[in-house]
Amino acid sequence: MKVSENQQVRDFLNDIGLVSSEQLDIIKSIKGLFNNTSQDLTEEIKYGGLVFVKSSSLVGGVFPYKQHISIEFSKGADFSDPSRHLEGKGKRRRHLKIYEIKDIKEKDALFYIKQAISG
Repeated sequence: MKVSENQQVRDFLNDIGLVSSEQLDIIKSIKGLFNNTSQDLTEEIKYGGLVFVKSSSLVGGVFPYKQHISIEFSKGADFSDPSRHLEGKGKRRRHLKIYEIKDIKEKDALFYIKQAISG
């Protein structure tokens, strides 16, 4: 996984690690999926989480909560979701709730991340 050039991102990850090593592992895994899918992403800290921006458009983000990690997709309502893993009822945004690192694969997060980046 590439190390972020953004000091705020490094500080954010460090802070998460101080609270929960399990959440840090989950966030780093998700961060790796985003960055391995596209080299054109910029990482920023916004809205209390780590967001991924492509061509000035926010494509998704990772947000820690007490009991889970949420992978948010800005245009998730437009995604193909044959397994019905996406949650949310808003106009555009959808999310995946990740409770354990195995949920990343079980909920096929990469499938949705690829859609977010290509969309």
